[in-house]
Amino acid sequence: MGTASSVKFLTLADWAKRVDPKGGIDTIVELLSESNPMIQDASVIMGNLPTGHRHTERTTVASGTWRLLNKGVAETRTTTEQKDDQCGMLEAFSAIDADLVSLAGNAAAFRLSEDMGFISGLSNDAETAIISANALTDPEKMHGFLPRYNLTTGTPGSTQVIDGAGTTALTSVWLITWGPKLNTLIFPQGSQAGLKTEDLGNRPWDDSSGNPYMAWVTHYQWKLGLAVHDYRYVVRICNIGSSALTTDASTGVDLMEKMVKAYFRRGPTEGMSNLARTFWYCNKTVAEYLSHQAANKSNVYLNISNPAGEPIMSFYGIPIHICDQIGVAETEVS
Repeated sequence: MGTASSVKFLTLADWAKRVDPKGGIDTIVELLSESNPMIQDASVIMGNLPTGHRHTERTTVASGTWRLLNKGVAETRTTTEQKDDQCGMLEAFSAIDADLVSLAGNAAAFRLSEDMGFISGLSNDAETAIISANALTDPEKMHGFLPRYNLTTGTPGSTQVIDGAGTTALTSVWLITWGPKLNTLIFPQGSQAGLKTEDLGNRPWDDSSGNPYMAWVTHYQWKLGLAVHDYRYVVRICNIGSSALTTDASTGVDLMEKMVKAYFRRGPTEGMSNLARTFWYCNKTVAEYLSHQAANKSNVYLNISNPAGEPIMSFYGIPIHICDQIGVAETEVS
């Protein structure tokens, strides 16, 4: 797991440095990092398709033959499978009555204050989609993690799903390794990474009754997708009954025991070096109980450090990031 300065893949923050500041993305990404950590943590690559990205997975490897003298060697081969991941288009328009902008005095500051609300809402929508969007039922959306890891048996990905045995107020803890060849955010070929903003200026706008008025209009568009190149580098602890959690794990799921299982369920880590980063993700409810358990001095795997005066919780040396978009009303996984 590389440090921020040693990681070699591009994140949205890196892409922001490569676009025209007038697009506003450099400011936007800074805002996203506080409440939607997956967007900040993830690698991001340009897809190789106009609508997303295609990658090839090896499904079987070759096997050798133990040969006797005067006996031949059996023919063998490997097999591969191609998979496509699509991007969705998240869009919104902000329209502020031109007279209202004039009344505010500082037009730029007033419009920016409205823009911040749109930016915050769209970042929440994007993070929610990364976690739970299902392109099979909602074809206009990207395909997130949750529908890929929604069974405990029967599929290759089900080996990465650990049952927390809860039945009500359900949530999940995720262990995700990000990297261009592991799990990565994508944007379509030839397009722009991150949230694109376009100032359409002062123009006639429809009041929804067919009557025009003059408004300052901003258009927001985010083309975003998720590519899971290697399913082994995501582990989901599902069916965590959040209302049954206790500080000493006397009732409800033993978070520590499940997180140890998840840690050793992850794919091979040799050779990943600084091309990948790994994080735990949970909501505030789970993080609160983990914090209480960190006070147990006999627990050497969960700890809280304070670099730069800000408490950072980690388990097995992997940072735990609070993700507000992980809910407490998930469907039970079986």
